Amino acid sequence: MLDAHQRIRASVLETPLEDASESFPALAARVLFKREDLQHTGSFKLRGATNKLLSLTPEQCNAGITAASTGNHGMGAARAAAALGTAADIYVSAHVPLAKVKKIESYGACVRRVGEDHLDAELAARAAAAQSGKVFISPYNDADVMTGQGTIAVELLRQSPKIDAVFVAVGGGGLIGGIGAYLKWASPQTEVVGCWPKNSRVLYESIKAGRIIEVAEESTVSESTAGGLESGSITLDTGRAVIDRSVLVSEERMVREAQGWLMEGAAGTALAAFLQTADRYAGKTVVVIICGGNVSEQVQEQVSRR
Repeated sequence: MLDAHQRIRASVLETPLEDASESFPALAARVLFKREDLQHTGSFKLRGATNKLLSLTPEQCNAGITAASTGNHGMGAARAAAALGTAADIYVSAHVPLAKVKKIESYGACVRRVGEDHLDAELAARAAAAQSGKVFISPYNDADVMTGQGTIAVELLRQSPKIDAVFVAVGGGGLIGGIGAYLKWASPQTEVVGCWPKNSRVLYESIKAGRIIEVAEESTVSESTAGGLESGSITLDTGRAVIDRSVLVSEERMVREAQGWLMEGAAGTALAAFLQTADRYAGKTVVVIICGGNVSEQVQEQVSRR
């Protein structure tokens, strides 16, 4: 993790850790926001994509890369590839908002829409990469990507040496896997809390089952965490090892928090999960990972109605 932090530090921002306690006067906890919404591309995903790209050989970079994304990983991979002069093909499902597609394209990547579910796009991207010989960069099922996401934890402990709990939104599990792996080594007393929308909780149910399973999903404003897991994902075992507690959040509560702070749905998931369980953290220091600021069209529409 420390090596990855050194590798990517010139390409990513060290995002601020802001004290948001005054915004929650009724709570006895010290509440800190890790502002990955201020990252280049507006999301933590740039970290993992950059670490992966910088780990490739010159020959692999010259051949170009392929990725699949619900939006944020695509932006991260596209920006990281552009910085190295590497061509990027990004596969997305039909559910990825047009605004995110345009942002991916703004970095010079070629976007290909495939399927109705993120897993459809992911499997198509893997197949295309295998056929072309290009490196496939998974949004979560890749050790280099997960390690890159974990550099957030390196910054956290430098910014606040004492952290009692960290709340992290979970989709494929790369973010919480990276953060959790470093904290278990460097700050084992820190509780790692996984936060899921009730409508989309594939890894949550898979961890309970002890194997990756299919879980019926409903629509969620936490689009960045939506979608299934590919078979054999490394995040299953990592999640089981690093997640201390899990919280499921309703769409109503998640939307309310995302609206109030104009953050994307996944970040609203982490904040809502903390507020839902805040009583148990009285007198403690809690970090909420604000994983992204690319606000979905759903949240924007709800905000405009207020």
